[in-house]
Amino acid sequence: MKKVITILMLILVLAACGESAQPVSEKQSENENQTPEQTSGEEREQQPNQQDTESKPTEKMEEPKYKVSDDATIVPLKEGINEKVVLLTIDDVPDKYAVEMAKTLKKLNVQAIFFANGHFLETPEQKKQLKEIHEMGFIIGNHTYSHANLTTLSEKEQTEEIVKVSDQIEEIIGERPKFFRAPHGMNTDHSKQVAKEENMVLMNWTYGYDYFEPYMNVEKLTNAMITGEGPEVDIDYSLLKPGANLLMHDREWTNKALADIVNGLRDKGYEMVDPHQIKTID
Repeated sequence: MKKVITILMLILVLAACGESAQPVSEKQSENENQTPEQTSGEEREQQPNQQDTESKPTEKMEEPKYKVSDDATIVPLKEGINEKVVLLTIDDVPDKYAVEMAKTLKKLNVQAIFFANGHFLETPEQKKQLKEIHEMGFIIGNHTYSHANLTTLSEKEQTEEIVKVSDQIEEIIGERPKFFRAPHGMNTDHSKQVAKEENMVLMNWTYGYDYFEPYMNVEKLTNAMITGEGPEVDIDYSLLKPGANLLMHDREWTNKALADIVNGLRDKGYEMVDPHQIKTID
């Protein structure tokens, strides 16, 4: 009798466990053969979205396509890469218009480097603005703390001007800048060494006009940036060429001209290079 009871209990246990006793590989095979309509809502929620996992490559993981040359132009690293490009850079951020400029570029599907000054990163609102620009996908560069002429400072002061801003940027966006631009384009041997120690690429520019009084005008600035010519400051020839490194600033007139500048350069056949594709210091 005890034997019969034991057998009956064993049968009941096996029957109750029948579903979970199915091999995992078998269950997976069944799920793979199901259409979306046959898959339960819970299972669909647990499955990763293939589009999300495959369509979001990180720009930073791309192999570099360009480098910054000694004359500040952007040049391809190998043949077959588009040479007819220009780089957009915006200095003195975030003052008043940087976020709006970033939104304009975002709508136009254009990338740029925003070079930050430390004295614009002191208040919670200024920090929030820089973070917003970064979260829109733009690279943040180091433009020193006070925008001082580095050639007039001691080595200690130069170091403070540069490293302090890298510290500020890292605190705000979680990463240190990879590009450094000296105010007025004036580096010293020491500032170059500090930038190197901070793993930053030195970046000057090839032309820019919005800081000259005659070009603090939307129409004149637009024309100058698209043609590369600035006759009112004795540049009566074009500085626009493949690889041009364009300097602009966080200014009202530049903000208003920005979309027309981008579209004008595109009409001339130029592509705005993505700075994420520029070789940096590992």
